[in-house]
Amino acid sequence: MAVFQYTFRRFEIKFLITEEQYEALMTRLEGKMVDDRYAHSLINNIYYDTPDFLLIRRSLEKPVYKEKLRLRAYGVPKEDGSVFIEIKKKYQGVVYKRRILAPLSQSVDFLSGKAPCPDPLDPSGDGGPEPQQIRKELTYFRDFYPGLAPAMFISYERYSLASPTDSILRITFDRNITWRTTDLDLSHGVYGERLPLEGMVLMEVKIPEAMPLWLSHIFDELKISHVSFSKYGRAYLKALEDKTIDPAHAYLK
Repeated sequence: MAVFQYTFRRFEIKFLITEEQYEALMTRLEGKMVDDRYAHSLINNIYYDTPDFLLIRRSLEKPVYKEKLRLRAYGVPKEDGSVFIEIKKKYQGVVYKRRILAPLSQSVDFLSGKAPCPDPLDPSGDGGPEPQQIRKELTYFRDFYPGLAPAMFISYERYSLASPTDSILRITFDRNITWRTTDLDLSHGVYGERLPLEGMVLMEVKIPEAMPLWLSHIFDELKISHVSFSKYGRAYLKALEDKTIDPAHAYLK
């Protein structure tokens, strides 16, 4: 059984590419990247925020430091299923992620302030001090932001590639990014409004340090350029535009 990873430290570089660029890129990546262990996945998230959406508003200002809190499930969990409780922080371009795997119902109760942080479901069989420290960090985050509550559901279909020689280098491709601001329950399935990306694919390169030179050359050849992109941020702005969120106060209607 694989060792469970509680923490991540890496750069996450995002690109919006056309389907034509995607096809050309796939050809050039043959022999260099292979399907990840879980190459095809459906990722569902509930992002938590304050009543005035402080976390995402700060994030959109592109500060040196920003942070988010979410529940994440791979696929649609049943009511008695398990999910990840995750803190995602970004400081000076470096992404830090801390997470535990826990029962869905206990996770929701914890984030609503009704219960303590649940004990992690640890596939490695070794709870150790690390997940216990993360439980403390999750509790601090929850208590630090008054009124923290489910704010948005975001789902997408992901295709993942990994390097056969570098265990950390990964490239992911996300399509059909779907969001909603009501019925914020992961067990209720995928429905809502699609982000209007006009046939573009969201690509993300996950690396520990600098991007490999061979990959940079491929991107230069295909005229693939880095973009600033937040799924939650784009959906939040679209919700403001649609008046699903009141523009005057940024409160959910």
